[in-house]
Amino acid sequence: MSVRNVKLTEAQFLEERQKVLATWKTGSDSRLNFEEAIKYLKTLPESKNFAIKMARAKKQGRVLVQPRAGVPLVSSQIELLTFLEDAGADFLPCTIDSYTRQNRYLEADYGIKETISNHRNMLNGFPAVNHGIDGCRTVLEAVHVPLQARHGTPDSRLLAEIIHASGWTSNEGGAISYNIPYAKSVSIEDSIKYWQYCDRLVGYYEEHGVTINREPFGPLTGTLVPPSISNAVGIIEALLAAEQGVKNITVGYGMGGNINQDVAAVRALQEQTEEYLKRFGYNDCIVTTVFHQWMGGFPADESEALGLIALSSTVAALSKATKMINKTPHESVGIPTKEANACGIKASKIVVKLLQDQKMYDSKELLDEIAQIKKEVDCLLDCVIKCGDGDIAVGTVKAFEQGLIDIPFAPSKFNAGLILPARDCQGNIRIFEFGKLGFTEEIKEFHRQKIAERAKLEGREPSFQLTIDDVYAVSYGHLVGKPSYDDEF
Repeated sequence: MSVRNVKLTEAQFLEERQKVLATWKTGSDSRLNFEEAIKYLKTLPESKNFAIKMARAKKQGRVLVQPRAGVPLVSSQIELLTFLEDAGADFLPCTIDSYTRQNRYLEADYGIKETISNHRNMLNGFPAVNHGIDGCRTVLEAVHVPLQARHGTPDSRLLAEIIHASGWTSNEGGAISYNIPYAKSVSIEDSIKYWQYCDRLVGYYEEHGVTINREPFGPLTGTLVPPSISNAVGIIEALLAAEQGVKNITVGYGMGGNINQDVAAVRALQEQTEEYLKRFGYNDCIVTTVFHQWMGGFPADESEALGLIALSSTVAALSKATKMINKTPHESVGIPTKEANACGIKASKIVVKLLQDQKMYDSKELLDEIAQIKKEVDCLLDCVIKCGDGDIAVGTVKAFEQGLIDIPFAPSKFNAGLILPARDCQGNIRIFEFGKLGFTEEIKEFHRQKIAERAKLEGREPSFQLTIDDVYAVSYGHLVGKPSYDDEF
């Protein structure tokens, strides 16, 4: 196996960089010269630096709000982002189009031309590579808060080069979280190599006095993902990033639906990420958290959707996440208008402001759930460490090969896809089918008992139907998919 969790030397990185920059015409831009890029980044005010703003928010105990948004043209992207900034967004995104996510820059180029000629968006995001540094800097200079690239790209090496040289001080994603949930045929070994490059790029900037944020994608497939699985993946990606020199890391979690479990998951994620980084010798990393509002099916009614957004914001505030990715009341309809996006921002911000000075106290139920999540994460990461003889990269590849780590509902052929989640009586996400997941029998028995209790309460046998009912439940106004709701379904 050629992949290892070893920091790329400067010579190795620069040699690989020549190949990356030669993959598309924008790669020849003279401003991709590190001296020029570093000089430009150092001229930016701290208010536009993602990493600095996240670190300050963590110290202040604030929950900052960021939307998703991306359209094909520079002028349209500026119009959209300035509208969202005026609505109160603390950070701004450039959601990247699907062609760029698959490194299909020629098709993205065609999409830009079609958008111009048809006067309607022919891409589902912002093609940053095609717009190059000119376009990306123009967007950055039109706003007053930090910019982040949000995408879903297994190989974002050229994208990372362009956005960071353009002054965008955060890149979302990772070798697992932007591969397994998004791609079918990209190997984990390959995506680890790709993201090691992205992280080494950030490390290079760090070495030259520019701090840049990296954010693994916490929700994964976004549907009934057990907290311990998503947390374990986030910690793995944090360790891989830290080895390459990343100093500012934001680990994420997608709302599950049970308030107690969600708060427990975010707290466990913050604590365990810091613990594992220190355990492996990365003592100078700043760790923050991001909470993603509900990622599953949304109610079609806009008022009900806003209710779900408010609930999500409540959980984010109580968990003390550093940042929250907000949704819009148009989630069940399609791509939201800028007005709907602004509505989601405003609804989210008022809730976190009202709850800023409140806290969720350490009840027995909360502490028990934190302990359970941590126990499961330790078990999964122990499998990874043993599989790799201490090397996280090697262990990750082997753990997925053996199904010891398994992400539900993922399209990747490198993911076992054998586990099935379901909710317990209180709506906590548990596991019904384990496949070869690397849990002890004690942990498996805990999940079996929780599922059995629910099945008994509902008067049915534990089966795949539990999972099906839970996937659809929130769309119809319930958290747990009980048979008694059939008439409403």
